[in-house]
Amino acid sequence: MFARKILVVEDEKNIASNIRKSLQKLGYLVLETTKSGEEAIKKVVETHPHLVLIDICLSGEIDGLHVADIIQNHFHVPVVYLTECSEYKTLHKNQLSEPFNYIVKPFIESNLHFVIEMTLYKHESKKILYEEKERLIAIINSMGCAVIVMYANGCIEMMNPIAELITGWKQSEAFGKDLIEVVNLVNKDVGEKIENLATYVIEAGEVFSLPENCTLITKDGKEIAIGDNVAPIRDQDGNITGAVLVFQDITKRKQTEEQLIRNAFYDGLTELPNRILFLDRLRQTIERSKRRSNYYFAVLFLDLDGFKEINDRFGHGIGDDFLVAIARRLESCLRGGDTVARFGGDEFTVLLEDIKGITDATNVAKRIQDSLRLPVNLNGYQLSTTASIGITWNFSNYEEPATLLRDADIAMYQAKRQGKATYTIFS
Repeated sequence: MFARKILVVEDEKNIASNIRKSLQKLGYLVLETTKSGEEAIKKVVETHPHLVLIDICLSGEIDGLHVADIIQNHFHVPVVYLTECSEYKTLHKNQLSEPFNYIVKPFIESNLHFVIEMTLYKHESKKILYEEKERLIAIINSMGCAVIVMYANGCIEMMNPIAELITGWKQSEAFGKDLIEVVNLVNKDVGEKIENLATYVIEAGEVFSLPENCTLITKDGKEIAIGDNVAPIRDQDGNITGAVLVFQDITKRKQTEEQLIRNAFYDGLTELPNRILFLDRLRQTIERSKRRSNYYFAVLFLDLDGFKEINDRFGHGIGDDFLVAIARRLESCLRGGDTVARFGGDEFTVLLEDIKGITDATNVAKRIQDSLRLPVNLNGYQLSTTASIGITWNFSNYEEPATLLRDADIAMYQAKRQGKATYTIFS
């Protein structure tokens, strides 16, 4: 039996250390611990844990409950909450009312083990019982959410006040109308109008979750992001008698999710893709090259020459502004489908897709050098730099991104040894 990977999110160092030791003693694999909600999102993306153990009272802008909600709903990873204050548990009754999804500190190892195993078991069970539970949840969650009940013919029978508020329609106006006349839905992913979901659900006899980017066009033309599902309504004999649409305005949640996901994949300073996103795009490009003959791509590994001196002389504030300006310069040197990422510090990587040959890559390297030599005006200072660039391409039929980047890095150091401000092709 393989060890389950657990990510611990706890901002108190001693408690986090003790939890880690307890989990390892119980046979779980704890790759690392983290102390903030933002970092937790990144670690979930990087390590793909089987479970997240998270303190609900995290310090920082985002509390543990909000982060846990994103981890469970977006990444589908089960969560166990850590808490030590009963008052907080009462305030968040909805999140902590489900059995075995939280544990109160301090705890004994046997209780921790039991809660984790029960959470993992429940998570696996949900995969099997998903459709049936969704039907029940659709009914239970009707309180506090917008609810529209339809007859078996797909026409509206009832709307609750929240549904009236969100859609802009009064129940008296909507009664008897076809659902699609009142609930105008668009799938933003494909830009297509969504047909009458009640009719589909009644015919299929199963719960249908709204698309990930489902948008409601209200009566006055306003666009609202909504989420939840449509479920069939059955009588005691199991016959379908109608359908219920349960939904809520998730605009703020979507905005927060998008920001957290952006933080996980983009550099906070330059807003360029970060190492994680670059490696993912490079991996996809490698797979694409395996399926298409004569598909060439190249990677450029850049290290700015003399950036340390700029930082030391003018300070980190000017240094950061300089890196932002350099990021924009690098973007201007590329085509729309190419990728430039910040790998860390003053290191950048470039992915050139669908090129004709290595000459395309060297031409971009020359264009980058010419662009970097142009001075940047920051606080009255005229600053410029050059870059040592290592280049590699898929002529050698690379299998892994790490191998390709390693060779590009080696070529970059060769360029530095040759006097900087130049490029070298890995050979």
